[in-house]
Amino acid sequence: MSAERREELEQKIKKEATAWAVGLVNHKEIDQINILQATKKAMLKAVRGLVVKPDYLLLDALSIDTNIPQESVVHGDRECAAIAAASIIAKTYRDRIMELMDEFYPVYGFKENKGYGTARHLEALRLYGPSLVHRKSFLSNYS
Repeated sequence: MSAERREELEQKIKKEATAWAVGLVNHKEIDQINILQATKKAMLKAVRGLVVKPDYLLLDALSIDTNIPQESVVHGDRECAAIAAASIIAKTYRDRIMELMDEFYPVYGFKENKGYGTARHLEALRLYGPSLVHRKSFLSNYS
């Protein structure tokens, strides 16, 4: 799905959804507790941030530590509209953060690569070293 289409859908989802929220964890937390645990932490923060408290959670292939009944759906973003909607909101939010980081660290091309390990991104890491917002765990995948 193109970024433009995701942004269109994001606006529709936010307009029509009963409630939505985003949970954030920073790069330091990800390095401290690992990407899986950080993802679960962000999901739990999002659930706790909802204005309308859910009776039941549908989660994309994970479970989180809450007493709210939940179901983990493998490939949930393909199988379930609610999970796909949550994925779109999370992705567009993260993309905007990376675009903001591009203003502070333009040599890495975050606006275009959104933090993924593209050739330009890896070359910038080789030439300039990591920025203050790079995850050490990301760097270990490309060293």
